[in-house]
Amino acid sequence: MTGTPSRVTHCHCSRCRKVRGTANATNLFVALPGIRFVRGEDLLTSYKLPDARTFTHVFCRVCGSSMPRLDENRALAIVPMGAFDDDPGARPERHIFVESKASWDEIHDELPQFPGPPPAL
Repeated sequence: MTGTPSRVTHCHCSRCRKVRGTANATNLFVALPGIRFVRGEDLLTSYKLPDARTFTHVFCRVCGSSMPRLDENRALAIVPMGAFDDDPGARPERHIFVESKASWDEIHDELPQFPGPPPAL
């Protein structure tokens, strides 16, 4: 990633929770020109729910790691923060889909919370 992150979000929707196997997905957003794959792009596969407008899970078919999703329609990449080996220099700024969070999940920070989708990027 060479671009400057535009936002980092904790998503608590059931799709993100299930695909990441945890309380939320922490995603970094960056403009498409700011990210590129240096190797292994041919090993990526994706799963898109037919009824989902923007949800698609991209992962490595060898190791199963969640990987960046390039969203051409919105001209941005959604990067799972856990995919970084180094500090990307950005921190979470908000929680989204809080109404969908797991019953056992407790949010302990002061970041803004949105019951559903976030305001437009």
